[in-house]
Amino acid sequence: MKQTLLLFCLLLSMGTARSQDYIITKFGIKADSTKLNTAAIQRVIDKAAVKGGTVVIPKGTFLSGALFFKPGTKLKLMEGAVLKGSDDIKDYPLLPSRMEGQNLDYYAALVNAYKVDNFSITGPGSINGNGLRFWKAFWANREEKAKLKQPATNLEVHRPRLLFIWGCNDVTIKDVKLHNSGFWTTHLYQCKNVLMDNCDIRSPFRPVKAPSTDGVDIDVCSKVTIRNCYISVNDDAVCIKGGKGVDAQNLPGNGIVEDVLVENCTFGEAHSTLTLGSECIHARNITIRNCKVANTCPILRLKMRPDTYQLFENITVDNITGSCGSVILINPWKQFFDLKGSTEKPFGTIKNIKISNINVQAESFGVMEGNPNDTVADVVFRNVTVTTKSPALQNKYKDVKVENVSVNGAPLIMK
Repeated sequence: MKQTLLLFCLLLSMGTARSQDYIITKFGIKADSTKLNTAAIQRVIDKAAVKGGTVVIPKGTFLSGALFFKPGTKLKLMEGAVLKGSDDIKDYPLLPSRMEGQNLDYYAALVNAYKVDNFSITGPGSINGNGLRFWKAFWANREEKAKLKQPATNLEVHRPRLLFIWGCNDVTIKDVKLHNSGFWTTHLYQCKNVLMDNCDIRSPFRPVKAPSTDGVDIDVCSKVTIRNCYISVNDDAVCIKGGKGVDAQNLPGNGIVEDVLVENCTFGEAHSTLTLGSECIHARNITIRNCKVANTCPILRLKMRPDTYQLFENITVDNITGSCGSVILINPWKQFFDLKGSTEKPFGTIKNIKISNINVQAESFGVMEGNPNDTVADVVFRNVTVTTKSPALQNKYKDVKVENVSVNGAPLIMK
């Protein structure tokens, strides 16, 4: 009996024991914001992967290029710790990747995890993309192309993302600061069961704008929760992706995004609070609730691509307070429009949108006018109070219901 009890206690202690911590400074790495530590930190990650363990960044600033986490590893940033990204794209290798709704070769992120189930990044320290050099190069390229009257794409100036989590299940990103990314801040691709909790996600609008630094891009994922976060970035705060193009629905790298919950978050400046698009073929069961906004952008934005078949269904926006640009914006999105020679005429389908318990000051109520062949059904505004200088909802769809909606103390007018 005693032997059985001892064996049970031993097994219990083994199951609850913490994985081994691998503190990088114990492996000869010193806090030096000017010395590139990529190879040395990667060696620690590789060592931790042998038996499984947590790579710990202690207090101090550590400069690095792309790091690749492996099965069994996690990342912990202690109080005062800064993992600082190199501002030289040479420190981010070109690899098979995913960008802007396409599977292609692109530059690695600062922190990469590929098929690392149970991966976690925890704070309270910071991951800082050190993106200023990349932002300046982006705007210089835009300015030069404008002088030549030529279009510019987002991929011409090579820039790294901050986090790229690909093909991972049961991911936790918690209590960490994610700042100043060169490109998208957090890119989740083909992941399931992801929790982002109490994260601070920022990139600036001034003095230099940080272009295309989306807060969280959710790309062909399911069961994603973003909770208790602060997000202010110079692009979309939370963006639902999944593919683009006239044949996007037939390509194996693309797919649905479903069962996403955004709750108890605060949103500062951004281009939109919750966006479906600009690369999204199917989004289902997307909810944002109990959030505060302090910006001049739409709460809900649907970017309707005329070169992509899109289906957006079961979208819930509930209990949002503060100040914003508009409650809703549904409009055509023709950035990098390309039918690739096809004679098809793609269209979008929107159905079952519920917007309720909204109390905001806004620049306008909103616009609902997609492409000519788009269809919209079962949209309900319920218990909405808006103060605005542009009180009408610009809307061309019939199946839009209004219940207890007050704009400047009067009923909503739809034009």
